[in-house]
Amino acid sequence: MLADITIENLGVIERATATLSSGLTVLTGETGAGKTMVVTGLRLLAGGRADASRVRQGAQRAAVEGSFAVTDEAVDALVESVGGARDDNGEYLVARTVTAAGRSKAYLGGRSVPAARLAEFASSVLTVHGQNDQLRLLAPDQQLAALDRSDPQVAPLLESYTQAFRRWRELAKDYQLRTTQRRELAQEVDRLQFAVAEIDRIAPVPDEDRELVERVRRLQDVDSLREAANVALVAIDGTEDMETEGAASLLGQAQSELLGSGDGVLVAQAEHLAHITQQLSDIAGELGSYLSDLPSDPHQLELDLQRQQELKTLTRKYAADIAGVLQWRDKALQRLESIDTSSEALEELKKALKEAESEMISRATELTAARQHAAQALGAAVNKELDGLAMASSTFSVEVREAKYSKTGANEVELQLNGRGLATTASGGELSRVMLALEVVLAANTRGATMVFDEVDAGVGGRAAVEIGRRLARLAVHNQVIVVTHLPQVAAYADTHLHVAKELYTSGVETLTESQRVEELARMLAGLDDTDTGRAHAQELYDRAQQETAAFRAP
Repeated sequence: MLADITIENLGVIERATATLSSGLTVLTGETGAGKTMVVTGLRLLAGGRADASRVRQGAQRAAVEGSFAVTDEAVDALVESVGGARDDNGEYLVARTVTAAGRSKAYLGGRSVPAARLAEFASSVLTVHGQNDQLRLLAPDQQLAALDRSDPQVAPLLESYTQAFRRWRELAKDYQLRTTQRRELAQEVDRLQFAVAEIDRIAPVPDEDRELVERVRRLQDVDSLREAANVALVAIDGTEDMETEGAASLLGQAQSELLGSGDGVLVAQAEHLAHITQQLSDIAGELGSYLSDLPSDPHQLELDLQRQQELKTLTRKYAADIAGVLQWRDKALQRLESIDTSSEALEELKKALKEAESEMISRATELTAARQHAAQALGAAVNKELDGLAMASSTFSVEVREAKYSKTGANEVELQLNGRGLATTASGGELSRVMLALEVVLAANTRGATMVFDEVDAGVGGRAAVEIGRRLARLAVHNQVIVVTHLPQVAAYADTHLHVAKELYTSGVETLTESQRVEELARMLAGLDDTDTGRAHAQELYDRAQQETAAFRAP
């Protein structure tokens, strides 16, 4: 739901803010007051084309902001993917700016995004229906989607078909690859087998390259390392002939002297010396182990250098280190398992492909039958709605045709008016009313959407205008509906009435109270706002419409 909208320097509007609510909201005002600019602002929020000519004369830029209250996981994922987030009210802030020079910027959830992202966001939450931009209704994929929405039984059949189609397409691509690129695949197999054999011949183990570096360093410095360890060991333990006493022996003597003193302070120091002596003993043991582990084979350095060179051969070809080489080998083996161009493997794949194709065709046939049934039901339901929208002489129908297999089935759908496509036969006003009728029918399966209708009531009046108001009110029971209208019969059904007023060179948007609404309805009734008769007529129209609206919402 669109919670609020703010418009700055767009057309005749210098600055206007409107708080919107659920249900039916109407915008009224005299011609030229700026109603169209409100719809233009909504189109901008929906990712529509930015037109520099819409920037208010004398201003540097126009800006539109809207806050959307949305509870949709797909929308949440979209906003998170661009780094956006909800504001302090738990709503998504959407904004668009257009400079007088024609540069446009879009923002979603506080982050700058391409306008296409706004269009993607709006596709789930906001739809604008105007006489000049019925692109959603005219697009073939959207017509197919509208038909599928009309019947809940279609969705599971479409899902089942889509899975079968993906399985068939994957097998078909695999079969085509193996048959048309058999020579290239055989060459790839040879390359992979040679590489795996080379790695297996050298047989590296994890971390061997790093361990070799340390071992080679020791071998190259083995003499100096042995000397350093020996000198340290002699300093601790002394020499075997005891010509030189080691630190351990001297500390032992000091400890004995202190213990024999009988003085408490000196005895305590003797205990400290005991700990130090133990540490020296541990160090001496480790030095001894280190000396015994030092390589003594004079040829070991040469062997390790050769081994290091072998490993470098692998790291130059396959990965930066041995761990990467081993990972590359595992992937190569997996690839080799997937490549089999033998006659037996191709025959097995061909059999699986044929089975997958039969399954896909079967699912597509079921889906087509369901769509044909849905097309008849949708046509009948929309025609029933059109009877009350001053289009009783027009016939709406849905043609389901065969098409190439795709992820959406094996059908093309065309919405038709009097046997011809809507794009070629319907006028702007007719198209708007067909859209309204279609949305009313589909509303049974729609919840929480925001729909905008611009001049949907153009060219009608009287009874047809009342019917349009009723349908919009019904559509707004479970959705937010925003309508630009010039008909009092439509405005009377609104839950919220916004008035766009023009003063000199600027316009503003005002939310009307009940008494103000009656005055506005009287004005719309051929300018009868200054007569008691006009106001009485407007009050009657308002009361009756509100009673019907309340009845629509009654449990």
